[in-house]
Amino acid sequence: MSVLLEFAMFPTDKGESVSEYVAEVIKGIEKSGVDFQLTPMGSIIETDTLKEAMEIVENSYKVLEPFSNRVYSTIKLDIRKGRVNGMKKKIESINAKIIN
Repeated sequence: MSVLLEFAMFPTDKGESVSEYVAEVIKGIEKSGVDFQLTPMGSIIETDTLKEAMEIVENSYKVLEPFSNRVYSTIKLDIRKGRVNGMKKKIESINAKIIN
């Protein structure tokens, strides 16, 4: 199984720029050892199980919770049985269709 999770999470009570807090979330994702891609609007991770993906979301909140009274998050999931290396394969599939 492949679980692709695209999410953004940040404190809403820390002013206009929250990059220092987002950086701490990213450090936690890096420590987890999962494949991930940082984008301007969030992060994409790939795990083998839904439980593993949701643990990353929960751990990300735990990073922010001590510093913030309010945390905003968006979450999108693509769960597919039988898929491996979904982040890479989805991009390759689209690129192959663009070239043809």
